[in-house]
Amino acid sequence: MAMAACVAQASSFAGTSAGTSAGGTSATSGSTSGNDKVVVRAREDAAGFVASDGRIRGVRLEAALRHLREHDAAARDASDMQLALAILAR
Repeated sequence: MAMAACVAQASSFAGTSAGTSAGGTSATSGSTSGNDKVVVRAREDAAGFVASDGRIRGVRLEAALRHLREHDAAARDASDMQLALAILAR
């Protein structure tokens, strides 16, 4: 039950796109979609991280964790495991 709560809480981190607005330019939009790719590409590493209880840390997961924490204030307080679960929940 606790894991389900972590996924529900953390899923909002991976689903956000910082820096976008309705009046944003196409450059901002392109940058955001490129940044989302960082998180999407980390799914396999996130699965390995979760399956190994945090012992396996891939470079794509590390990049996604860094990206999420840089662009989402709420993600800064989340554990690596919560963020990895959120990436998988996308």
